[in-house]
Amino acid sequence: MNSKGNKKYSVFWPVVFIAPFIIFFFTFNLFPIIYSFFLSFTDWNGIGEKVFVGLDNYIRIFTKDTTFLKSLWNTLYIMVLGFPISVFLGLLIAAFLSNLKKFRNLFQTINFLPYITTPVAIGLIFTFLFDWNTGIINRIIEFFGGEGINWLGNAKFAPVVIGIMIIWKCTGYYMALYLAGITSISTDIYEAAKVDGAGTVKTFFKITMPLLKPITIFITITSLIYALQLFDEPNLMFNVSTTSIIGGPDRSCLTMVWNFYDVAFGSTARLGYGSAVSSTLFIIIVAASLIGMRFMNRKEEN
Repeated sequence: MNSKGNKKYSVFWPVVFIAPFIIFFFTFNLFPIIYSFFLSFTDWNGIGEKVFVGLDNYIRIFTKDTTFLKSLWNTLYIMVLGFPISVFLGLLIAAFLSNLKKFRNLFQTINFLPYITTPVAIGLIFTFLFDWNTGIINRIIEFFGGEGINWLGNAKFAPVVIGIMIIWKCTGYYMALYLAGITSISTDIYEAAKVDGAGTVKTFFKITMPLLKPITIFITITSLIYALQLFDEPNLMFNVSTTSIIGGPDRSCLTMVWNFYDVAFGSTARLGYGSAVSSTLFIIIVAASLIGMRFMNRKEEN
């Protein structure tokens, strides 16, 4: 009798404690995803009747919607401009700080602060820096005899500003990850390399970087996912500036998530088509993540 009672309670209480998570997960995570996927096969503005259109929304995305393809290109272009440089700088700063004895915590804090700065503040900061009339960057250029550049109003330079913003924001985060990895490497390995006559540069490329491969894989995959979900940086940048064009000048900073937001919740409010765009974005992120993981794992095996 007691054994049956203990068994009953051993099943009952775990279910009670895990039930809130399961309920909230299905209500606020899984159900919206499934419902959004269902809406992607309909034509619906959020108020009227849903009209089933089959695969028409998906066909339109890749055959008629030039804005989506432009947003895809913009996202990839901004990703290439910002993330490789920020990862590289994060690694260099981490390697430098790992050998620093004094003021190490101070430099870590200074480099990490931009990552925890609120997106609104970041947008305002970079608007003040790159504004055509009053921006500090143009004042510096003019001080050295150059001519000011319309950074935020030129389709060539606007994505570059977003790339610089990403570098400024994310470098400290990558530094923290790499620094944690470097400090976890046993000092015996470095001492053995020093005894064998290996210099600082050779030790870094032959020992440090190979042992940091798991962190590099993690950073690469998470950066890829983060880049494909870019929204705050370009949206805040061109909401607080003088331009009123969605996506910045010539839509050069319109990312896929910003395009989805504009399609689904903008003036047209096409929730059915917006759901198709979000589902396509989800598939692209999953495919890119799997390809990136496979490529990095294969490179590590080789």
